[in-house]
Amino acid sequence: MARVSSGGAASSSMASTLKAYSIPLIMFSAAMFFQIFVIPYSFPLNHYDVLGIKRYSTVEEVAEAYEKFSSKWNSGTEVPETNNFLKIRYAFELLTDPLWKRDYDIFVIDEQISAFENVKKQYSGVSFSGINLPLLNAASSDHGDYAFNVITSNDFHSVLEKTEPLLIQIYSFGSNSSRQFSNSWKRIGTFLEGVANIGMVELGDVGLATYLAEKKPTGQPFFRNGLPSLVAFPPGCRTSDCLVRYEGEFSVDAVTDWFATAILNLPRIPYYSKESLGHGFLAKSSPWKVKVIVFSRTGQRATPFLRQAAKNYWAHASLAFILWQEEDSSFWWNTFEVESAPAIVFLKDPGVKPVVYHGYFNNSWFVNIMEQNKQQELPQLRSVTSMELGCDARGYSRAGYDTMTWYCVILAGRQSLELNKMRETMRRVQEILSNAGELNGADYQQPSEPSAIARKDKRLTFTWLDGEAQKQYCFFYIHSEDSYDTCGPRRDVADVPQLFIVRYKRNATLDNLKVERRPKGIWNPFQEEDVDPASQLVARYNGSGEIPEIIKWISQIIKDGDSRDLPFFRTKTPQLVPEDGDPIWSKGAESILHSSKGLKHRIRSIIIGIYDHLGDPRIGPMLLLGSLMSFASIWLKRSQATTHQSQSNQPSQPSNMVEDQKTKRNRRKTVSSQDRHRPTSITDMEPKDSYQMPLSDSDSD
Repeated sequence: MARVSSGGAASSSMASTLKAYSIPLIMFSAAMFFQIFVIPYSFPLNHYDVLGIKRYSTVEEVAEAYEKFSSKWNSGTEVPETNNFLKIRYAFELLTDPLWKRDYDIFVIDEQISAFENVKKQYSGVSFSGINLPLLNAASSDHGDYAFNVITSNDFHSVLEKTEPLLIQIYSFGSNSSRQFSNSWKRIGTFLEGVANIGMVELGDVGLATYLAEKKPTGQPFFRNGLPSLVAFPPGCRTSDCLVRYEGEFSVDAVTDWFATAILNLPRIPYYSKESLGHGFLAKSSPWKVKVIVFSRTGQRATPFLRQAAKNYWAHASLAFILWQEEDSSFWWNTFEVESAPAIVFLKDPGVKPVVYHGYFNNSWFVNIMEQNKQQELPQLRSVTSMELGCDARGYSRAGYDTMTWYCVILAGRQSLELNKMRETMRRVQEILSNAGELNGADYQQPSEPSAIARKDKRLTFTWLDGEAQKQYCFFYIHSEDSYDTCGPRRDVADVPQLFIVRYKRNATLDNLKVERRPKGIWNPFQEEDVDPASQLVARYNGSGEIPEIIKWISQIIKDGDSRDLPFFRTKTPQLVPEDGDPIWSKGAESILHSSKGLKHRIRSIIIGIYDHLGDPRIGPMLLLGSLMSFASIWLKRSQATTHQSQSNQPSQPSNMVEDQKTKRNRRKTVSSQDRHRPTSITDMEPKDSYQMPLSDSDSD
């Protein structure tokens, strides 16, 4: 029984010891694993090691090392294995090419490694004498014209200071991949024209290339995916800390889509078919927006410039793409009168004939066409259009700041068939007044010159108002018993559009006065808000829906408003409610796309960071040092605990022994104090200048 107890105590003691030293043991094991397995994998033999020479040796030294191998092979003293021969020959060809050697020495770029793997497969099992040399095709000395907009260290800062975003390609004259990408790069530059700047940096500009490269934990610059490498500086980015690297496929469509989406934060313009166009695009687009349909033959994504235009004109228009197919040509002709692609179709008001443009177009032409067609024939009065239309008491007319009196004819109502019919009528009125020559016809005997002249002088604007979406604004101008038939949510089946005209007038004297605005305080919380600078007089139309009657009424209002001295009444107009919030592609742009800090990118960055740091040769020694320090610390603590425990296990001394020890100490202190007061004696100390006299011979006898 004693032996079993002793064995159990020993195993328990061993278990507690292993548990106490578990952390240093784990760290020591990790250090050994890192040094034995990870380091050799992260730092394989380089091409200089294959040739048996030191790193960064000159081309002459490389050739001399290869000649030593070659002489042995030719003399027959040594027959190399095929695999070893290919490695040595590949290292020789790579390191004797100046461009390849430069890229390999500085940035560890070994672009020819894929060709080397193909050669190994080709000559597998073949004697080295049957291998055709050279293994690699030498880099072309003709650089051609594929390099353009080259950026150097001298002009890099000036290029970076521009407001437009910047896309840079890092390339090398010795890189075949860069040469093959040149045509695609030119097309990318064409697509980005007008929205971003592009440039190229050659690896020969070592300082700038190093600045744009990634850095290993050891400080070694490198390009993770080789060459070419694309980096982008988003708007407002002026340092390498915020640049974004492209890591996708090197195709024109992929690169332009990445740059437009991640860097420029532009919306994608989707493609639709003839089956999905109606319910997927036309039905979902806002009723006040112009629908722009682009027909394409290629099926490529929208260029960044078109996507920029979609973003700029988002408040006015919605864009869609259609892939043109010959079997659907009759359908598109009957629907939009589109003959072929490429073509652009503008759909404006309901019932209005589409505006169609055929043929290829450039960026400036597209912007002009969008500017001409961004509004509906009868534009809607909205928060983003009120100033532009001249239907806002805070602004001015379309004629400019010098015009003091102007008019706005507003058709208000809920979305309904009655409103669409009245909109068509008002479009006809607007067209007649815009084409002054038609006013002389026999159909219009009533005087209409004042309205035609006001329309020509840009003092008269026609617009329509969504009475349900802008109910507060609608009730402000139509305040009557039947206003609920026009404004606010639908209560019954009645939908009655109403027409009214607003005369705006500014007082030049009041505009020049500087009004002192005092902030509201606790004593004046109910003071009135500032009124709009322009006065407003409103007149409702109660006549028939005949076009001549409407024109007559408008002309009479304008005539009276220009000639009669009407009251100058100013008030505060309710604000127009924004119809849409920010589009989905602009929400969180800075946090998600601009810096590419989405969830997937964060996870991928963490994984890449861990992988990069695994190649740091300092990790193994640091783990070993940490394990030793941890072992020493734990051993010291355990030793101190054992000593303290052994002392505590000894039997305690009786209290009388402790008292005896205290008595002895007090006695020694008393004796010491008495000795200090005792008179000195000759035997107490040796007198000054004393010496010992030697003994005589007689005494010795």
